[in-house]
Amino acid sequence: MIAKFAFWALKARWGLAVVVIAANLSGLAVIVTELWLSGFLGRLGADWPRTMALVGIYPAIGFLVGIGLAVRDRTVYFAWLDAGRKPTPDEARQLLRLPIAITARALALWIPGVIIAASMFTHLTENNNMGVTAVLFLLGGLQSAAVTFLIVDRLIRPTIPVVAGVLGATMHWSSSVLIRVVVTWAVSGAMPLLMLIVVLADPVSGAPNRIRTAIYLAAVGIVVGALATTFLAISVAAPLRALRLALDRITHGESNVRVSVGSTSEIGRLEHSVNELSANLLERERMRDVFGRHVGDEVAERALTRGMDLTGDVRVVSALFVDVTGSVALSTGLSPQEFVAKLNRLLAIVVAATEENDGLVNKFEGDAALCVFGAPLALRDNATPALRAARRIRDEVIASGELDIGIGVARGQVFAGDVGTDTRLEFTVIGDAVNEAARLTTEAKATPRRILVSNAIIEATSAHERAKWTLYDHIQLRGRPEPTACWTDFEPSGLDSTPRTADPEITTVPESEALSPAAEAHRSIPDPSHADR
Repeated sequence: MIAKFAFWALKARWGLAVVVIAANLSGLAVIVTELWLSGFLGRLGADWPRTMALVGIYPAIGFLVGIGLAVRDRTVYFAWLDAGRKPTPDEARQLLRLPIAITARALALWIPGVIIAASMFTHLTENNNMGVTAVLFLLGGLQSAAVTFLIVDRLIRPTIPVVAGVLGATMHWSSSVLIRVVVTWAVSGAMPLLMLIVVLADPVSGAPNRIRTAIYLAAVGIVVGALATTFLAISVAAPLRALRLALDRITHGESNVRVSVGSTSEIGRLEHSVNELSANLLERERMRDVFGRHVGDEVAERALTRGMDLTGDVRVVSALFVDVTGSVALSTGLSPQEFVAKLNRLLAIVVAATEENDGLVNKFEGDAALCVFGAPLALRDNATPALRAARRIRDEVIASGELDIGIGVARGQVFAGDVGTDTRLEFTVIGDAVNEAARLTTEAKATPRRILVSNAIIEATSAHERAKWTLYDHIQLRGRPEPTACWTDFEPSGLDSTPRTADPEITTVPESEALSPAAEAHRSIPDPSHADR
């Protein structure tokens, strides 16, 4: 109901004038009623109509002036609303000053009226105390101005979200919680009690009149106090409840949370801060998501936690390298879009298999990928998940039938950490295990099972996983002085999982070295279409 009235007063041309005049008339009505109950009007004598008419000249003039100024204020302060646009920064700041500006003007109209009315009543009546009359009118004027301030402050509240959108986090001293509490206390407690003191101290009024007036003022204080305190409590409790609910949602992981900025008080600043917190969390989550897509969730979390320091450590990891066989020929025979689509489907398999086995896809290198198990997330056993991931990648790529790959897996001590400069960092792993995995991948492209792993990783894996692997051959890897013992997994009986293409380029081993049955099979592979990257 109050919100609907506020919207009407804002949009109607005469809305602001009605509100301001009603507030001032309420103060005048309290004064007149008090004068009547205290017996003051009865002491005006037989010529009371003339006296009231003379005294009423200034209130009538002030009433008309107040209406004219209120209509003008509606045009000046809300021109942007009539034009259907957002206010400019100057218009927004001007609107925040509206409650205190109208209150100050109301006092400016009341004070001359108080002086005039007190002087005329004293001059035109015999049994009258000028001090009591002046104080009563002054307190009534202050009461009226205070009510005007509270009403206008509440009236402009629907426009505050728009103002906040223009000015951002802003605050006006006249709308602070402290000012509103003090004004509410003045309206509901101080003014009625002061009026009661003045009436009881009136030496002219009789005891029955003073008692009757005291009861009236006490009743007014109770009613006005209840209303003013209720509205104040609502104006504070409602936004605080909205803030509590918003913070609860943020605490439970929601980041896209916003609250309406409903005032320019401390509460309004708090509402704006909660919105900024939510926006920052949303941006942080977006950056984490984008960052995580590029470097992996573990690396993203590590970077966000540790900041921009160049950090790292030496640890034993399992490195898995995946490379596409014949990528040059494939890229020549396909359009770039088709080739990239094939690569994306391959890399999706790699990412899923690696992450589900607690590994990290450290980097994509064209049509190849380096996956790390044991960094930055330390694993008690990083060999077993690396071998599981290798088998899964190979099986799913073969099932898709789109590409042929080689997979090499090695294990050893590496540096795992950030390299780069203060302006550009990259998490990487550097060490012999990475190089060995890359060399094994080259050789794996020509093996029937398309996977070769080092002896070190076989020794470190679990017994259950080790049972699935057999020694394939001792191969002279490029850049190594001694042949490397290479293992491959058993082929399931009755299943032919050999890929359709193979790279015949393999490194020979010394003739004097005895070959395993798997190596003999390797030697007998025919030389199909060789395609080297």
